[in-house]
Amino acid sequence: MTERDANLCSQCMLPVGLRAMQRTVNGEDCCFCCYGCCIAFQVKHGQNEEWDAAWLLIRLGVGAFLTMNIMLISLLLYAGTFSADPWLIPWIHLLLWIFATPALVILGEPYLRETWAQATQGRVTSSALVVLGVGAAYAYSVFATIEQSDQVYFDTATMVLMLFTIGSYIEAAGRAKAARDLEPLLAAESESATVVEGGTETTRPVRDIAAGVLVRVRPGERIPIDGVVVEGESHTDEAVITGESRQIAKRAGSPVIAGSISLDGALLIKSSGVGSATRWAKICRSVREALSHRSAIQRVADNVVGVSVPFVVLLGVLTVAYWSQSMAFDRAMLIGLAVLVVACPCAVGLAAPLATSLGIGRLARCGCIVRDPHTLEILAGTRLLAFDKTGTLTSGRPRVVGIESDGVPTDELLARCAGLERHSEHALARAITLAASARGLEPVVAHDVRALPGRGITGKADGQPIAAGNNVLMRELGWQLAPSLSEPARSLEASGHTVIYLGWEGRVRALLALDDTPLAEARWVIEELKRLGPHVALLSGDLAPAAQRAATAVGIEDLQAGLSPEAKRAALDRFRQEYGVVAMVGDGLNDAPVLADADVGIAVGSATDLARETSSLVLPPGGLWMLPWIITVARKIRSTILTNLAWAFGYNLIALALAAAGVLQPVLAAAIMASSSLLLVVNSLRLSRLSDPIPGTILEPPPSAEPDSVRRGLGVPVMAGPAIERG
Repeated sequence: MTERDANLCSQCMLPVGLRAMQRTVNGEDCCFCCYGCCIAFQVKHGQNEEWDAAWLLIRLGVGAFLTMNIMLISLLLYAGTFSADPWLIPWIHLLLWIFATPALVILGEPYLRETWAQATQGRVTSSALVVLGVGAAYAYSVFATIEQSDQVYFDTATMVLMLFTIGSYIEAAGRAKAARDLEPLLAAESESATVVEGGTETTRPVRDIAAGVLVRVRPGERIPIDGVVVEGESHTDEAVITGESRQIAKRAGSPVIAGSISLDGALLIKSSGVGSATRWAKICRSVREALSHRSAIQRVADNVVGVSVPFVVLLGVLTVAYWSQSMAFDRAMLIGLAVLVVACPCAVGLAAPLATSLGIGRLARCGCIVRDPHTLEILAGTRLLAFDKTGTLTSGRPRVVGIESDGVPTDELLARCAGLERHSEHALARAITLAASARGLEPVVAHDVRALPGRGITGKADGQPIAAGNNVLMRELGWQLAPSLSEPARSLEASGHTVIYLGWEGRVRALLALDDTPLAEARWVIEELKRLGPHVALLSGDLAPAAQRAATAVGIEDLQAGLSPEAKRAALDRFRQEYGVVAMVGDGLNDAPVLADADVGIAVGSATDLARETSSLVLPPGGLWMLPWIITVARKIRSTILTNLAWAFGYNLIALALAAAGVLQPVLAAAIMASSSLLLVVNSLRLSRLSDPIPGTILEPPPSAEPDSVRRGLGVPVMAGPAIERG
């Protein structure tokens, strides 16, 4: 919003004065001169929840005017003001009818429309209870007016609708606030970008932006694409993606991420990929998809409501039949109306969706992708968390620290191995390709490459089969280890290093020793998870010494090493039998089947594409430290939902018994219903005030985290470079 726009009302374009009203509509900051312009603008330009809330407020205003007049006139009737002039009473009833009819049309239209839509599909919802109860009171009052009876209940019919509309507005306002909080995350699909081509600027949808396109971003605008700054300087706020609200300096050559805001300078950015593939766009799609699903708890509640509505209608009819035997029919009808009104489970429909949407939005603002709201419910009850090692608890950036060969030159074997490994996304493969690149080697071209999860990779180079992997793969291929390599292999594996066996032409030619270090925050994360209660285990495909060294460093006692993906799934099944709900945290290609098989699959931000797609929760890059906070948020969401449902169902059951006993009047029942919705909204909105995740203190590993053999050295020369040779 420009300075000029900030001085004019967004609706009437008049100066706003000193008491301007600020409101975010459709993700844009708007300024209004009065509340009337604010409501009119939301009705005209608002979307979904904002539009619903604005229209309900207008209905509420008009309906309140008519209802208050009806209540005032009815109070005069009840007080006997017109008893001296009984001929006026039929005309007063007619006046009430005139006021009540538009009130029922304005306030009751949403309930009637929903009831009709559901009835055409063969379903009966809670709106039917409102329509039946209010319709019965109105129809009886119309009949009594025509017959010039003494009692009419237009005041009851309109006031019940009035109170229900207040409850609906409270719900809509709560949803609108949740939608406003989510708007920056959901704007990626509708965002546009200023593209610079040949010195001219044009506006295009972000989804049409390709890699290499120049995009202009002005101060205060949101950066629409991932890319690199070509020109200009600014500070950016990346809170919508990273959750950290701090200013980050950007200049030529600095990377920028879509969704961040350029605060104080203009930038010319070269896009690094297509506009629809940014993390911002992925978060947007995941949030929309998650919000489109109802949680398991809510589905159960909806089924209970769907079954209970016909029984409530029957109970209302039986209540009228019972009380009409001992009192006038119109009094018995009021008791039956109270039963229908008080049993309306409006709060039940609000109990889970509002809390879930606020929770998903809170996690999304910190860069966490939740694919299904059911994920948070399961995570809150998780009793075991199993971790992969490489790339999850460790840096995922191992380096080649030693090479043993049977006489083959180091450059040749590195070139051969890099030619094969460059086809893999595994962290060990990247370390080998980097070691070859650091030596300036050109990888040997490999064909027919095939990744074997948990074992290694095979292919053909120079017309000969070539393979790189663990000793299991070599045994499967029937390739023999040269005698000169047997002792170094045992020594390296015993020291806890990862050993890659490289072979071609039917035998193993070299050993590559790689080392990886635990993440600085890994030990703190494990300690926090233990404090929260879940059991923590490590499931690794590495050999036992390497896995034991990592487990000791981060503080995990339950360790299983040397596992293939199938063995990891079997281990999860055993854990599930012992602990119940289990979650798996991983990042690699071989983790994908295990992530999919776990009750909750959690992929770290550096995970491979397959691991991210098969997981139900994706952490941002470098976001492992958020895991204890995420579990805490999931538990608070579940606690809020259960509290909401307990209140909603408890209120309905108790109030239903009181109404059937003739204790509650319809107007009082509707007032209790509205206050119930208000309590649920307030309880759910507490989730929007959850504290931000705070990185914990980095805990140093104990001195005994490494075996003596490691502290004494590998037994081979070690240098600071990416690889050394000994042949």
